[in-house]
Amino acid sequence: MSAKDTNLTTAAVIPAAGRGVRLGPGAPKALRTLGGVPILVHAVRAMTRARAVSLVVVVAPPDGVAEVRALLDSHGLPEATDIRIVAGGDTRQESVRLGLAALPDEVEVVLVHDAARPLVPVDMVEAVAAAVREGAAAVVPGLPLADTVKQIDPATGAVVGTPERALLRAVQTPQGFDRLTLAKAHATVTGEVTDDASMVERLGVPVQVVPGHEEAFKVTRPLDLVLAEAVLARRRASDEY
Repeated sequence: MSAKDTNLTTAAVIPAAGRGVRLGPGAPKALRTLGGVPILVHAVRAMTRARAVSLVVVVAPPDGVAEVRALLDSHGLPEATDIRIVAGGDTRQESVRLGLAALPDEVEVVLVHDAARPLVPVDMVEAVAAAVREGAAAVVPGLPLADTVKQIDPATGAVVGTPERALLRAVQTPQGFDRLTLAKAHATVTGEVTDDASMVERLGVPVQVVPGHEEAFKVTRPLDLVLAEAVLARRRASDEY
């Protein structure tokens, strides 16, 4: 996609089929609660608040479609946004592919968002979508790194290099794509990848970076959940949520 078109139909795909083992035993990560509300519900709400997004597809655990549907129905999500739930696969890559397959033909821009990033600001969602609508084939939000990064030899643990920090970004979601580009990546790229942008990169397609946000962090470990509770409490106290 190269021509600017700000009216392209945009959908968000939220893979939520993972177990989240680093948060410990219990419910899948996306179903853990934050401020008394499941993390997944927060993530879906964040997508529905974006004016650009007209459809949200949640990719549930293969045996949890009915549970996720009941969960979302019970939390009063906006009726103005179409929300659909489909069964996921054994890997994140397969789940995103199944989410893509569930999109109607008119969708031309796809945002892929981690269910475990419940506090992503709506302005960041809009910025990613806008960049794709204006002609970028792939867009990721990224933050400058605060820490120095060392490259190591995995066999020995010895440092072999120090990348220039100013050239590095910590990448977040939602990641935005021209639908045809993302579909081609999922149809042709195999092997382990950590995000959808990595798949598009393997096609030789440029990926654009837009500013990320410190509150769009991923809730992966127990300490992340503590931080997320603090952010949510601040938002509620200042009527931002």
